[in-house]
Amino acid sequence: MRYVAVDGAERYSKIGLGTWQFGSREWGYGAEYARSGAGRIVRRALELGITVFDTAELYGFGRSERILGAALRTGLEETGTDRDAIVVASKILPVLPVSGVVRQRGLASARRLGTGRIDLYQVHTTNPVIRDGTIMHGMRRLRSAGVIGDVGVSNYPLRRWQAAEHALGAPVRSNQVEYSLLHRDPTEDLIPYAAARDRVIIAYSPLAQGVLSGRYDKDHRPTGSVRKMNPMFGAENLRRMAPLLDILREVAVAHDATPAQIALAWTIRNPNVLAIPGASSVEQLERNAAAAELDLTDDQYAALTDAARRFRPWRNPITGVRLGR
Repeated sequence: MRYVAVDGAERYSKIGLGTWQFGSREWGYGAEYARSGAGRIVRRALELGITVFDTAELYGFGRSERILGAALRTGLEETGTDRDAIVVASKILPVLPVSGVVRQRGLASARRLGTGRIDLYQVHTTNPVIRDGTIMHGMRRLRSAGVIGDVGVSNYPLRRWQAAEHALGAPVRSNQVEYSLLHRDPTEDLIPYAAARDRVIIAYSPLAQGVLSGRYDKDHRPTGSVRKMNPMFGAENLRRMAPLLDILREVAVAHDATPAQIALAWTIRNPNVLAIPGASSVEQLERNAAAAELDLTDDQYAALTDAARRFRPWRNPITGVRLGR
């Protein structure tokens, strides 16, 4: 496993584990996954050197935190991993982000996790009405009490990220954003800022919910409810995406890898970027982790980027909204 260096320490693994699926019914993984599958995945992640485990109070309305916390407590004991070697990350949804509420919600997440402090506590998204001063006051209280370690944000544009740092009076360590071959906006300003300021970009949906896995095309579309709602899985968009998927497969053959691994390797190529794909099985987790060891050539990276730029999603001719058919 490779790591992102933060303050001179390599604690954040380049591939983490996203746990939206833990306890969330919309993914359809079932009760057995929550009872035992998640535990096996977490234990194997620890064995592979994965250190970043990301959840949120919103995922399964607290169930993800409980499942992850129980799996980590067991996995840390069974593997002999030092608790201080991992980064337990959660997120607060800023519905009423005044200081007292932030403190209460942070304490509630910490109790559900049961792993000691939350190493990285993130604001799940910007609040369009309330600025970050009150949120960060609550974060400072949580940090002073030892409930949380680093503060992070999610889905923040650069100026709002910078404003959050000013309000906190300290580094806001990370920004968790959608980043993949199909969502490259962070390369314009967020990733350069992270590189210049010793910050971290945490890429969620690095496989665009699986559309970059190479498993789907216009004749083989997903059946799960989450993916069916994603317009990128529409038949027309999958048809238009075929050239990009073909190059992913070509590069995968050159590395004796899978298209998904190549898409992950593209995402984490920048030293300040890590990705948090989910995993429905131990085998998928192992493939994800192996992507951290892949080194794309400059030509391969450029070819993938160029193919992604040429992809033009289908738009509804009346509304202009990007949709699938």
